Amino acid sequence: MGTATRVPQTRDMIGSELSADEAWMTLRRYGNWALVRDAFLRFRYADGFTHSRALALQVVLSILPLAIAVVGLSRIVHTEDFGRVVSLVIGRLSSGPSSSVVEDTLQGASEGSALAMSLGLAFALVNIATAMSAIERGANRIYGAERDRPFQHKYGRALGMTVIVGIPHGIGSVLAVAGGAIVDAMAEVYGWGDTQRAVWTALYWPIGITLALLSACAIFRWSPRRRQPGFTWLAFGAAVYLGLWTLATWLLSLYVQVSGSFDRVYGPLSSFVLLILWVYVTSIALFLGLAFAAQLEAVRAHIKEPIEPDPGV
Repeated sequence: MGTATRVPQTRDMIGSELSADEAWMTLRRYGNWALVRDAFLRFRYADGFTHSRALALQVVLSILPLAIAVVGLSRIVHTEDFGRVVSLVIGRLSSGPSSSVVEDTLQGASEGSALAMSLGLAFALVNIATAMSAIERGANRIYGAERDRPFQHKYGRALGMTVIVGIPHGIGSVLAVAGGAIVDAMAEVYGWGDTQRAVWTALYWPIGITLALLSACAIFRWSPRRRQPGFTWLAFGAAVYLGLWTLATWLLSLYVQVSGSFDRVYGPLSSFVLLILWVYVTSIALFLGLAFAAQLEAVRAHIKEPIEPDPGV
């Protein structure tokens, strides 16, 4: 059970949603090292690391079946070119000792039955919805709420969010991280010329970041069991999330490139271990962004302490 202080539901003087101007004014008044420290304390005492691990597990359980199902179903519905693009992108991202394992897995997917691939796709979507419910649980604890929505409302909302924001957020993240590999694969499969390659090379990163930012704002808005501020207010927390995520992704990539032992230690499992690490740091960054948004709203309501006092002291 988390011990973060409850963030009151605030409004401006005329009762409308808090806006970017309100957030900027609050940042100018309270935005210093203490705000960053207190946001981290709110994350920590709301069991942020535990919720990050739970979210990462559900996301990993959805990514692998989803990729396999997409490759397999592309053959069944006669969209082999799209399936080949997915296979090429995954193959480029998993170069090294694990490339043969990934190649064999995707080859097996292309030979699977329609029923097996459909069940895999359904399993992946259920796991994405479960990941959305894990975000709600973590967000509620960060905002100081100890109860989630009733079961049917929680998971019904999670299914809707899967389609509206979960999948777009995943697409944005993949574009931002693997956009270069996607452009190369599209050029190879569809015969793009130099002009098309140059255009998409220039566009994939800003498109991915914008899509990830907008979907993150929606996740921050609709996940907690409370009336949230406006999207523009929550954009500050989403920007913190994307900044931390970009930095963590770059550091993880740098570590793998500089370290000569990563592939040797994990061998054929290196790509899968790297995926787990990347999803975990992504989950941590997401909840840290939520904690920043929550603490920013708390200090506006003159609640500066991020955690409840210890009753035993």
